[in-house]
Amino acid sequence: MKLKSLLLALCLASTAVFAQDKVKYSKEDIKKMEMYLFNEGFNTPSPKKTSTIILKDGNTYKGFCSKIDTKKGQIFEVLLKDSATKKAMTFDAEQISEMYVFPSNAEKYAKVAKYMGNIRNFGTKSLNKSATNGRIYFVNQTVSLKNKKDDKEFLMQVINPGFDDIIAVYHDPRAKETSGVSFGYGPQLGGGVIKSYYVKKGNKVMWLHKDDFEDNYDFLFGDNAAFMKKYPKKSVEWDYFSFLVNEYTQMTNG
Repeated sequence: MKLKSLLLALCLASTAVFAQDKVKYSKEDIKKMEMYLFNEGFNTPSPKKTSTIILKDGNTYKGFCSKIDTKKGQIFEVLLKDSATKKAMTFDAEQISEMYVFPSNAEKYAKVAKYMGNIRNFGTKSLNKSATNGRIYFVNQTVSLKNKKDDKEFLMQVINPGFDDIIAVYHDPRAKETSGVSFGYGPQLGGGVIKSYYVKKGNKVMWLHKDDFEDNYDFLFGDNAAFMKKYPKKSVEWDYFSFLVNEYTQMTNG
């Protein structure tokens, strides 16, 4: 029995080592993995376009979002002026199930200017997502801000709609970006990679920073052996995160 246990342990250890062997990717593969597939994160709703709020009790309200209150950038209260009655209504995040708003024009223009100011964006990001005229989707989530505060309900923007059924990724309004280099008045070279998101898998919602990516890699993707073999954590980078979430979702759903 001891010999069998030892052989089993050695087998498991060798399997784990094999799974973490580095995989070499072609330049074409790396270019594909660097594509940013998330939607742009927006922080300011347009007060001139109709927003929609769906409460947990099933009631729906439409109106102009004139004010939002936030904590660490996440929405905990919304002031809505009814589009028909012009009556002002205040909703707490605890009341709201979903919310759809349009981004403000000022923030869209700022996003476009930022996009144009970084050469890296031309090959990895979509200008259309920066200048979107579509509605932004928020959902109610209970989360500990930066994994340090008490759990509280907030309205968080889903930035991977379309491939969020297993891993949902939410915009972190306070996220910083990696720095690049610029010469004079020319566009920036490199940098511009967002350093943190809020991520939900199963019942767990956490703040995920690039420095903690490797520590949480197994939790995020480890239940798909084929994915882990193709994209072992020692072979990939934080820059590929949106691609990895999308690829994992496709491979898991079959």
